[in-house]
Amino acid sequence: MPSKPVNGEQRGWIIPIGGAEDKDTNPRILARFVELSGGDDADIVVIPTASRLKDSGLNYQALFREMGVAEVEVMDFDTRRDCQEPGRVRRLSEASGIFFTGGNQLRLSTILGGTDIARTVRSANARGVTVAGTSAGAGILSEHMIAFGKEGSSPRASSVRLAPGLGLTNRFIIDQHFRQRDRLGRLTAALAYNPFAIGIGLDEDTAAFISPDDTLEVEGSGAVTVVDAHDLQFSSMAHADEDDPVCMLGLGVHILVAGATFNLHTRRASAGRLATRKT
Repeated sequence: MPSKPVNGEQRGWIIPIGGAEDKDTNPRILARFVELSGGDDADIVVIPTASRLKDSGLNYQALFREMGVAEVEVMDFDTRRDCQEPGRVRRLSEASGIFFTGGNQLRLSTILGGTDIARTVRSANARGVTVAGTSAGAGILSEHMIAFGKEGSSPRASSVRLAPGLGLTNRFIIDQHFRQRDRLGRLTAALAYNPFAIGIGLDEDTAAFISPDDTLEVEGSGAVTVVDAHDLQFSSMAHADEDDPVCMLGLGVHILVAGATFNLHTRRASAGRLATRKT
């Protein structure tokens, strides 16, 4: 379950990124993560466990240092035993920002799930620490994670398989590389299993900056597709065979671009600063 803020403290920002964020010409997503983590005084821990590329964490470390961050440390975990080491737990608890790289979200969940490191990430966010993740690192942030699935625009009973994530929140399910990999079907199939959560489909180079009051604001060059099943009138998921398409009536869909917002409590979307632009 998500850790709850204590003693009147606010939860930290949660920042899922759709992958392939601009790191060179206009790294506005990563720059805003740095700002929310403390700017030049930030202490950021990069966790590249999802990736098997040895330089994944080092590349983000170099990038954050170029942005002027005072402290950046790469903390990789190869085994579950690594996730129980008191020294690593203590170091992670000192961070003002935590960043998960992309790769394979099942590698993240099978190594980190249920360990002291996972609990430390949840409790850190509950006391105000900013937590971000890109691609696979975005998918694992919520309580329910898309482990894998099939591409395609139509939901099918076999479109998606879910697994427990880190559990920073239970309010949404993330899917990444959304438009680029045609993942509307698997996100809506995930909601057909249980309409409680809100589906958030993140395009590449696009992030959802979710504030402590659960207002989502879009940043980046693409779009965020919000699928709201709160008013779902009918779903045939319970009766569908594995390869059958699923009938879903009453879905709400919003396409949000940079500056637009969505309140996860009221389920209301807003054009945000876009509405004030002069024509």
